[in-house]
Amino acid sequence: MFSKLRNLEFLHLSSNSLSLIFNGTDGDYTFPNLQALYLSSCNVSEFPQFLRGSKSLHYLDLSKNRIRGKIPKWVGKISLSYLNLSHNFLTNIDQQLPWKEIQVLDLSSNLIHGNLPVPPLTTFVFLISNNSLSGEISSLICNASSLDLLDLSHNNLSGIIPQCFGNLSQSVSMLNLRMNKLQGSIPSTFAKGCQLKNLNLNGNQLEGPLTRSVLNCTSLEVLDLGNNKITGAFPHWLGSLPQLQVLILRSNQLQGPINDSKSSASFSKIQIFDLSSNYFTGKLPVRYIKNFNAMIKLTFNGSAKEYMGVRDNRSSIFYSYSIEIAMKGLEMEVVKIFTKLTSIDLSNNKFQGEIPEVIGNLKSLIGLNLSHNNLNGCIPNSMGNLINLEWLDLSSNQLVGAIPERLVDLTFLSVFNVSKNQLEGQIPQGRQFGTFGNDSYEGNRGLCGFPVSKGCSNVEQPPSNLVEEDGSESNISFGWKVVLIGYGCGVVFGLTMGYVVFQTGKPKWLVTLVEDRQSKKRKVSKIGNGRTGGRRQRK
Repeated sequence: MFSKLRNLEFLHLSSNSLSLIFNGTDGDYTFPNLQALYLSSCNVSEFPQFLRGSKSLHYLDLSKNRIRGKIPKWVGKISLSYLNLSHNFLTNIDQQLPWKEIQVLDLSSNLIHGNLPVPPLTTFVFLISNNSLSGEISSLICNASSLDLLDLSHNNLSGIIPQCFGNLSQSVSMLNLRMNKLQGSIPSTFAKGCQLKNLNLNGNQLEGPLTRSVLNCTSLEVLDLGNNKITGAFPHWLGSLPQLQVLILRSNQLQGPINDSKSSASFSKIQIFDLSSNYFTGKLPVRYIKNFNAMIKLTFNGSAKEYMGVRDNRSSIFYSYSIEIAMKGLEMEVVKIFTKLTSIDLSNNKFQGEIPEVIGNLKSLIGLNLSHNNLNGCIPNSMGNLINLEWLDLSSNQLVGAIPERLVDLTFLSVFNVSKNQLEGQIPQGRQFGTFGNDSYEGNRGLCGFPVSKGCSNVEQPPSNLVEEDGSESNISFGWKVVLIGYGCGVVFGLTMGYVVFQTGKPKWLVTLVEDRQSKKRKVSKIGNGRTGGRRQRK
């Protein structure tokens, strides 16, 4: 159909229900003026032969297809500036990439193995995540001084992170090395002028304390260092990063108390605060919680993004940030971070003391996990103010008292867990609380009511004196005790009389008493009927 369109310059057929089959050889038809070809999601199983010898082609998108094996050498001879081969089944690629003028190269989500290829100096977007690359990261990659977005995540890369990556941060705004096997320490060479907005090193074997040179990255929005072996005290100085929205330090070896900063600006833009599974002690960081302005009132302007991410201005490519957190009791990788997502996770530590009332000010908070600590005291009533809360986990602590009735007002709450505490009293009923199972409350022997098997018997006794509408006590001095005593005596008397009748038939004195009363009733009834009839006659 397109074979006769020899002047065709731009062809975009992506994301259609097409199955393109290329018959013939390069001599049958070519497009000498074709500059851009987009065939994403078209069930393509091979590189189109009609592209052989193309001299004008600069943009090629064959992503989300079924192309297997190795990239043909003739593809490397095309002067491409944009190439997207992601989400295919490619297995091999030369370590020295052939495209000398490539600017955007996306090879992510394939089956590529071997050493990490080094991108050309002209590259400013290099994405090769979700493959099977192994070996060390070559320091030659730092020569690509134009790099802006660099994603090497979800591979088997080992060794240390080259120190030159600190200098590379003066051009790179997104560096994602998560889920590899990298060792050693985090580079300490982040220089002034650092452009990083997203630094993700989650899921490696990095150790040692966090370097203060990160403070040079004043545009940093996401810092994910979870699931490593980072040691030392809580890096409170991170609170001075003015744009920081996501801080994840979960599953490390950090320890000691969290010393609150005296600055009112510390972590003022934080939306996701995850310190879970460390060895922190002392009380919960009240001053930081007071500073979480984004969780108190999260505001957006009209042009706000739907997901957190960064856009490369030269290619207009938007890269969505991804992190790993626990949501609603499940650990998961959030591939796209919704801009309205807010959560606090301080679980699996050694925090002590009471849950502060100030936590009720975080009205934009969606998730809160304080489980597996040594917290005591009562659940604060102020938690009823967390109207956007979707999950709340306070399990495995030493909390006492009743579950606040105000929590019934949390109409978005879908996961609730207070198990393994020392709570007592009736479980709140209605709304979302009708959806929580017995496992939300197990280990609290003092709790009663649905859904636990223990019923509530502590019914309040009314006051001994009745109270009038104006608040004064009634002159009726008898109380409910007298009523109950009379009721009990009446029951005993009635049962006794029934037994006598059953044993003796009709006692004479009882029959005479009943017949006399019935006779009197008949006389009264006749007199009444006679008077009524007289009135009717006058009418």
